[in-house]
Amino acid sequence: MPTETPETLILAADVGGTNLSLAIMARAGGRVRMVRRAAYRTAGERSLLGPVRRFLADGPERPVSACVSGAGPVRGRVIPLTNAPWDIDGAALEAALGIPVRLVNDFTAVGYGALLLDPADPSQLLPLPHLDGTVGAPDPAGTRLLVGAGTGLGVGFVTLTAAGPQVHPSEGGHIGLPMTGEDTLDLWRYLQPRFPGPPGAEAAVSGRGIATLLEFLVASGRARATDAVQAILALAEADRPAAIALADDPGCHRAMELFVELYARVCAELCAVFLPTGGLYLAGGIAAKNAGRFLAGDRFMASFERNYMGHIDAITRATPVHIIQDYAVSLYGAASAAPEAAGVRG
Repeated sequence: MPTETPETLILAADVGGTNLSLAIMARAGGRVRMVRRAAYRTAGERSLLGPVRRFLADGPERPVSACVSGAGPVRGRVIPLTNAPWDIDGAALEAALGIPVRLVNDFTAVGYGALLLDPADPSQLLPLPHLDGTVGAPDPAGTRLLVGAGTGLGVGFVTLTAAGPQVHPSEGGHIGLPMTGEDTLDLWRYLQPRFPGPPGAEAAVSGRGIATLLEFLVASGRARATDAVQAILALAEADRPAAIALADDPGCHRAMELFVELYARVCAELCAVFLPTGGLYLAGGIAAKNAGRFLAGDRFMASFERNYMGHIDAITRATPVHIIQDYAVSLYGAASAAPEAAGVRG
């Protein structure tokens, strides 16, 4: 009788600018399952080692390797976090834990995780219908594009080769801020003095960007500074995006609408670069928690499919678009990346 492949226990970490997730993942063959998980606030920690030690002490599992995904570029054995006050040091983690540690960009982990998701299962991937009502079928051999607004704006892509899938990070979240009309042209002018160069997409299409959009709407007279708005803008920066999304206030509603419209334009411009016949996948908690705003009135698709030339319209209209529903996709992706990297450092 055939014997089952024994499971390998892996420590997976997903470190963002706001949230830090740790999990023990069990991997056997191509299957990955979550054993145990815990969440922390990134800003409340002084390094990754502290929460890792506490997490491991809380359970009996002993992982044989670790993969850490972080919201920043991998530089040697360090990830300088883009939106947090400390860095991830792979060599120090490895020395302290006594197991091999691999570091990957957060969207490398999302890419590996997306490969495990079933496009036919809406609990994993929620399709966004195009304006003609179709959703399209991803080309199994095509490039997949991953775009995710969280604290910042992450972008990655997956290509399929004879040697297997190749997952690539990028700094695509820092492309220029798109403009769609007078509102966004004035937004560009509002943001420009804050930066040494032209404003980037992340300045508006991110968690922090949502609060910036509300500030802009009030400053430009497009929204009233109601008591609700003033209370939200007085919150800690990390708490503003969720409060805006939940508020029953016209200015907050418009900020979220503008966020979705700009998100769609960023995705459309990236589609023209990557030609993702394998699909566009919207990652991160903001899209998953606010899927109704993307669907309502076809707001995302109306902006996504409106381009300056017809052949670009054809590209976006042919691109299957899904919202990743499982926020733990990075942890599954990190578990998938770790065994492949046995003995690989960085």
